[in-house]
Amino acid sequence: MFFADIACAARIERAECELARDWSRATTARRPELDVQAMEFAGGVACYAGPDAPMNKVIGLGFEGVPDEAQLTAVESMYRERSCPIQIEVASLADPEVHASLTQRGYTLRSFENILGFRLDEASPVAHIEGIEIVLDEPSGLPAWLDTIVTGFISPDTQGAGGAEDFQRDVLEEIIHDMASADGFRRYIARRHGQLAAAGTMRVAHGVAHMCGASTLPEHRRRGLQTALVSTRLADARSEGAEIAVMTTQPGSKSQQNAQKQGFQLLYTRAVLVKSA
Repeated sequence: MFFADIACAARIERAECELARDWSRATTARRPELDVQAMEFAGGVACYAGPDAPMNKVIGLGFEGVPDEAQLTAVESMYRERSCPIQIEVASLADPEVHASLTQRGYTLRSFENILGFRLDEASPVAHIEGIEIVLDEPSGLPAWLDTIVTGFISPDTQGAGGAEDFQRDVLEEIIHDMASADGFRRYIARRHGQLAAAGTMRVAHGVAHMCGASTLPEHRRRGLQTALVSTRLADARSEGAEIAVMTTQPGSKSQQNAQKQGFQLLYTRAVLVKSA
């Protein structure tokens, strides 16, 4: 059994904050015309990566004290100056005073997301499914990898509670390209009977392996591709010395179901709180 206490959640959230900062640096390097921000405060980070970017949010609050009014005002001003709605994601294991403080400032609950984890000291053989091949992508394969993962994301699975975010294809292409350019990201592709059918990523830092996104083309779903992608990345993460692997899913989604079938366990939930700019 994988039990997540407050210390474990804090570790995962810190790794998530570092991922966001590195992603921001990659975005700045690739697209310097954007006014990218990664403002650190109260143990978390407030990110802005351009209009409508999925990374425009605050993460990691509630494990190093409650942000005071001046800190929150500065962060809100940063988003308002860019006409960007303010989104703060707060872990259920964070200090409850953070939720209370945000509610008092006019934030409202929009949705939830689940954080699932897997201890990498547990044996987990790589899944070998007939007709499916999982490999690391070559540098020259970026355009095809990007097309696959974005197409999968904009054709979401309808099972579960669903998400609150809806992004245009061109925005997702730019953001995911930036992510793939950040330090430490590994790109995976999955072929089914020789056809490119799914794609995913992984990043290992401080003993935490982030399964940072994977998607399957609609016509290839329910064929075991995500099972194969997850098991391959778990094996690679273990070989790189990671101690835990984590992924984020929508509550009740097919992605969560697949992850739990492979031994991932629900660690905690994040509340997505929003406020108009």
